[in-house]
Formats: sequence, C-alpha cells, structure tokens
Amino acid sequence: MTLRRGYGLQALTALLACGFLAVGLVGARRYFDNYWVYRGFAPPSDPVAVQPGTLERVSVPSAALGHPQEAYVYLPNGYASQPSRRYRVLYLLHGFPGRPLAFIETIDMGVVDDVFTKHNEPLILVMPFGSTGTFTDKEWANGAGPGNGWATFVARDLVRYVDAHYRTIPNGGGRAIGGLSEGGYGAINIAVHHPEEFSVVESWSGYERPDKLRSIFGRNLGLLAANDPRIAVRRVAPVLRRAGTYFWFYSGSTDPMRRQNAAFARELTSLDIAHRYRLVYGGHNWALWRNNARLAYRIAVTRLPE
Repeated sequence: MTLRRGYGLQALTALLACGFLAVGLVGARRYFDNYWVYRGFAPPSDPVAVQPGTLERVSVPSAALGHPQEAYVYLPNGYASQPSRRYRVLYLLHGFPGRPLAFIETIDMGVVDDVFTKHNEPLILVMPFGSTGTFTDKEWANGAGPGNGWATFVARDLVRYVDAHYRTIPNGGGRAIGGLSEGGYGAINIAVHHPEEFSVVESWSGYERPDKLRSIFGRNLGLLAANDPRIAVRRVAPVLRRAGTYFWFYSGSTDPMRRQNAAFARELTSLDIAHRYRLVYGGHNWALWRNNARLAYRIAVTRLPE
C-alpha cells in the first residue's frame, strides 16, 4: 500500500510538472508569436474618433513570376462611400527576412493612413510579398533563372492589377514607392529601371549597392551590374528630371548603410535630380522605421498631386 502510494505521488508530481511545462511552452510560444508580429510594440490602435480603413488580401497574376503572388491592399476609410473619388497609391516593400503585414502590424502604417484620411489626405497602401518565403532572399530584383522577375512583378504586374481593380490615379504621377532596409534598395532599383511608373521614391534605411548573391544574380554575378541603381540612375537621369521624380531617403546615425546613402545623395545632386537625404538618430531597426512612418507618409501625400 505504501509502495503504491509512492508511485502515485511520483506520477502526480510528474503530471503536474508536465502541466506546468506545457503552460510554460504555450506562454513562450505566445510571447514569440506576439513579438514576431508586433516586435515589442503595442498592437495597432486608432486614436479616438478616427475610423479605420479596410485591409484586403489579393492574389496578383504575374507573368514575371510565372504564378500568382500575394499582396495586401489597405483602402482608406471612405473608399466605398465615395465611388467617384480616385486615390493616390503608396507601394511599400518589406525587408529581409520580412513579410508585407509588418507595415500594418509593426510600423503602424494603417493607423497613420487612418489619421491622415481623417484630415482628407488618404492614400491606398499596397504591400506585396516579395519572395517565395519569409526567409528566402530575392532582393526585389530581376534575378537569374525563370520566374525571378521580382522588379517586373512590382512595376508591371502589380501596378496593372491595382489600377484595374481599384480607383487609382493610373499614372506615375499618382504613385509612390518605398520600402525599408532591403525594400528600400528594391524601391530605388525598381524606380530607376522603370522611371515613368513612380514619381516619389522612398528608402527607409535602404542601400544602393546590391549584395553579391549568386543565388539571385547568377553563378558569375552577371546580373549584378544590371541591378545596380548607381549605374542605372545615370542612364535615366533625363527621364527622371523631366518627370520631376523625387527621392526621399534616410539612414540611422549608426547604420553602416549611411555611407552608401550619402554617396547616392551626392550622385543625385550631380545629376540635378530632386531629392532629400536625412541622417536621423538611431540604428537599423523597427523603432526607427515606426518613428518615421508619419513623415514618410506625409512626403508621399504632399508630393503626389491629387
């Protein structure tokens, strides 16, 4: 009887330990999931008396990729109730590793859009997924091999889809493109290769010197120079000047990429291309991008004519 009681106590202790462990693992998983989504920030929340917009997930047919590709569209409040109004569009490219919803969940761009919309300065936000997986690097570039036309997907397939399905201003004068980190490189690279598609170009902690990735640019890096915006911008400078394209970009004060951006700003100055480069206090992180989100939106909405 005593022996059986001992075994029962051991079993109960083991069961309780497993229960506590399970609860701990669930808690840890929830904490990780919450941090992955919000990066330690509070979930997005509109101020009092500000009405939210509508987030839509779409599947965009793409000849450049050879398959439909996921994207998210944030429609400002009032879009459905103002059927005659056309809207300016801000395309936002995520970094690596990354996902498009980080702009809504971490950067708070939906809340920013809601606040500006309340003051009659609405934009449609378009956030494509720029890879085959969160941890698969594509650099938003037209890479080696079939089905790797990521720049063409954005500038042609995605733009055409958005213009066909939403009430946009369907020309370059009504479009801005921006991105953070690798997405900032992608925004600049795509804009200089398609100089008539976007009239405002933003790079948040981006860069201009493409990484030497053979998985993207080929075994012998044959496509590296073709995806170097420092080279392409010289070739299309007259088109950019005629279109009045405006480049707005910033780096954190401790970001190693700041030297590339400063050099690119000097190149734009020499080419007489309108731009503003800012060095802001901080590093290369979510806090910096979140803190500058309202200014980035303001630049787009004030530089795009309605």
